Amino acid sequence: MTASAPAAHLAQLNVATLLNPFDDPRMTPFVEMLDPVNSAADGAPGFVWRLVEEGAADATGLRPAGENVIVNLSVWETQEALWDFTYRSGHLEVVRRRREWFERHVEAHLVLWWVRAGHLPTVGEALERLADLRAHGPSPRAFTFTSAYTAAEAAPHLAATRPAQPGQATRSVRPAPAAGSAAVQVASTGAGGQARF
Repeated sequence: MTASAPAAHLAQLNVATLLNPFDDPRMTPFVEMLDPVNSAADGAPGFVWRLVEEGAADATGLRPAGENVIVNLSVWETQEALWDFTYRSGHLEVVRRRREWFERHVEAHLVLWWVRAGHLPTVGEALERLADLRAHGPSPRAFTFTSAYTAAEAAPHLAATRPAQPGQATRSVRPAPAAGSAAVQVASTGAGGQARF
């Protein structure tokens, strides 16, 4: 990244369509993995923020993409930090077993995009990026791990709304959500953080 480029973080949205309701016994292994995986994410190198439902430990109760679709929205310092958590931590067990709990995807279910450091993406913004990826394929605005773009390449598309205020990068700070967005929680220790389901 050049000196003139704004500092950027990587946002990610992952959606999954449930095979069964959350209270179905077949979902128990997944539900039991949520807290440990989210705790590991929160403490992982490079984690910045994750979406959390008001009064809950995760975002699985939010259903902005459909009643049987859960969403995971988070921000990371780098693509490498997100990759390491996703594929080199306890989260990998969830990835390996996903067919037990979620429908097979027929279209893109994961989207990555760069945001200005301090920006907390809304669910609406995240769903728009996923729709862009589905409609137009990978671009600097919306891409995947296998079709990644650098922050410098994405600079013209960096989201710049809802910046974190100085001093708000502490644990359990809840910025006021933008109109129509879900409540969010900052889960960070300053420079790093992370979360996935």
